[in-house]
Amino acid sequence: MRRATDSSWEVLAPLVYRGERETFVVPPGFRTDFASVPRVVVWLFPRSGRYTPAAVLHDWLTDVAVPGGLVSARDADGVFRRVMRELGVPPLRRWLMWCGVRWGALANPVRRAGWWRDAPRVLALSVLGAPIVVPPAAVIALALAVYRVAESLVTRLTAGRTPEPEPDVWH
Repeated sequence: MRRATDSSWEVLAPLVYRGERETFVVPPGFRTDFASVPRVVVWLFPRSGRYTPAAVLHDWLTDVAVPGGLVSARDADGVFRRVMRELGVPPLRRWLMWCGVRWGALANPVRRAGWWRDAPRVLALSVLGAPIVVPPAAVIALALAVYRVAESLVTRLTAGRTPEPEPDVWH
């Protein structure tokens, strides 16, 4: 992998996943953000970890294979969960991450088909996971809002001032 932008990485060599019945190849040049995690829950689910290969494969499946009709969004999310299991991701983490990608599928018209078949499981996991996830996420959301206001104020107060010189170590 090579950093492509501040928030994305580029695959440099083929990433191959061989399942029982299928093989998927994420080609060089594909860009990923690793795990697409909302900022308020990065404390629990960092953007990278043991599950990174599963996240890269899932990004490719949802960006390329689902729109191309190679797999359904539901199957792409199932492959994500299965690969996490094969990578040794603990059960609670992988099921909550699967739940998150299924919620994401509901919000995406291309990935929404078949969502209702998983709705009972997604809702049950959401209820069970809420006491773990929601209280810290609410505090973090509030802190991020306060930070955005502070950053905006400081930016306005310092607008037009001479920028600080760049340190020589970056040249």
